[in-house]
Amino acid sequence: MKAAVITSFDHPPRYTEIGEPVPEMPGEMLVEVLAAGLHHITRGRAAGAHYSSTGRPPLVAGVDGVGRGTEGKLRYFVQAPDRMGTMADKTVIALADSIELPGDCDPVTIAAAMNPAMASWLALRCRVPFQAVQSVLILGATGSSGNMAVQVARHLGAEQVIAAGRDEGRLARLRELGATACVTLGDARLGELAAEVDVVLDFVWGEPAVLIMETVLRRRKDRGAPITWLHIGSMAGDIAPLPGALLRGANVEIVGSGHGSVSHRAILSELPALATEIVRGTFRIDARVAPLSGVEQAWCEASHGTRLVFVP
Repeated sequence: MKAAVITSFDHPPRYTEIGEPVPEMPGEMLVEVLAAGLHHITRGRAAGAHYSSTGRPPLVAGVDGVGRGTEGKLRYFVQAPDRMGTMADKTVIALADSIELPGDCDPVTIAAAMNPAMASWLALRCRVPFQAVQSVLILGATGSSGNMAVQVARHLGAEQVIAAGRDEGRLARLRELGATACVTLGDARLGELAAEVDVVLDFVWGEPAVLIMETVLRRRKDRGAPITWLHIGSMAGDIAPLPGALLRGANVEIVGSGHGSVSHRAILSELPALATEIVRGTFRIDARVAPLSGVEQAWCEASHGTRLVFVP
């Protein structure tokens, strides 16, 4: 069969032939892959750079996907770091790491939306006691995960959602998805607009996040009012040089959200509810479909806010 194989951490996966996998343990199943999304974590693991990366090349790329099992059911599945990837004609999954989908749903939509929506869904459902009517600031809102975060926050009851990003054109369109205010990351108004937020979903991190944190905390009327800063992504760098005075001078709690800080069991328990909302059309996702045979070229192309989905 064919698969997108990582032969080197310094090169995009290559479309090549490999042996068909065979289930070896109880609870495993061979599935025909119908769609697999190219996510940030997919790129990170393929480069050996993600904190959850394991193993050495050759490896099959892909962390999740939609496929049809040997029993005929449509499933969304997530692969643990030590399992075969999903960008292949077929893969072997652990049934416990999959959920059944309606037979008439669109595999591409599910493959495109689940991972980017999961980032903010898990953060607000598992990492903070988020309540309806609270206000949320999203840093990096113009990326596909940030775009989904705007919609997820509003769906979960956020009264205000302030979207901050670099692309002014795409920021403006976020109002249609539920953002109550949009501002560029470097705009001086950001501190004032976000001064009283309850939760920050941070896909940026690095030095820009520190500068924004200083600005927001300095503007708060009551420094004792709690604010939870959820670190989800590191688009601006993995190191954020936080001055100790920030943590001493305000009631700010910095919390990470991702694989590890959210248990595998907790992630799996949240998947059915999220999938249900995606199937219902609750969230809007921009997806672009590409044949798996073109993985090497498509891998290097800019996404421009769309989620690339490979189909074998």
